[in-house]
Amino acid sequence: MSTFDYKSFTERRRPHIHPAGATLFVTYRLAGSIPQAVVRAYKAKRDWLANELTRVRKQALAGQSSEQAEGLRRVEEFHREWFLKFEDALHKAKSGPMWLKDEPVVAKVVENLHRLDGDAYRLDAYCVMSNHVHTVFTPQLSEEELQETFDKNGHLTFLSEHPGLGRIMQSLKGRSARKCNLVLSRTGQFWEHESFDHIVRNGMLMKTIRYVLNNPVKAGLVRNWPEWRWSYCRKELLDEI
Repeated sequence: MSTFDYKSFTERRRPHIHPAGATLFVTYRLAGSIPQAVVRAYKAKRDWLANELTRVRKQALAGQSSEQAEGLRRVEEFHREWFLKFEDALHKAKSGPMWLKDEPVVAKVVENLHRLDGDAYRLDAYCVMSNHVHTVFTPQLSEEELQETFDKNGHLTFLSEHPGLGRIMQSLKGRSARKCNLVLSRTGQFWEHESFDHIVRNGMLMKTIRYVLNNPVKAGLVRNWPEWRWSYCRKELLDEI
């Protein structure tokens, strides 16, 4: 692995992999906000695809790489397909937690998004809905600062001054979960462990931000995105919306 393939592992099964300097579109949601049957179907297909991709990569190492591009295409298609399914389920949800409708609760989530701006990442946009959050940001992590090392198990890893995606999400979700639970006078899991994260491709930043900002418009909650109190766009980008 080169320094262009920075890998930041969470404690969950799924690693978060992104090139240093990439802009990311991340969606995270309340625990229990999607029916378990939908989640089980997603995880079963995700695990099957992961095994397929491992097989394809082994073939590539052995010089049989004809399936590699197709395997990667199928993985990308899978993530797009299930992101849209989850998004649809979140917007149509009539049950499950909707704690982010509570103003003091959503204020804690927004406060935490801004808290890391300029330190862990450059915050480009976000929108907080009743049961999930969309955000677009660029981690401050750069290729130049990465230092290769090995962990206690002999696996290649990297040290850096700024956090990667895994640590950013731990901070975003961990701190806000504690504060939101205090507001709600509850205990237990607040956010779902896994998040959806996508690299924003060149030329797609504004399209992605428009998608984020127009969530409450599509849901019929407001007529124009600036009317939604819990949306944000970096001022340097406002003229392009």
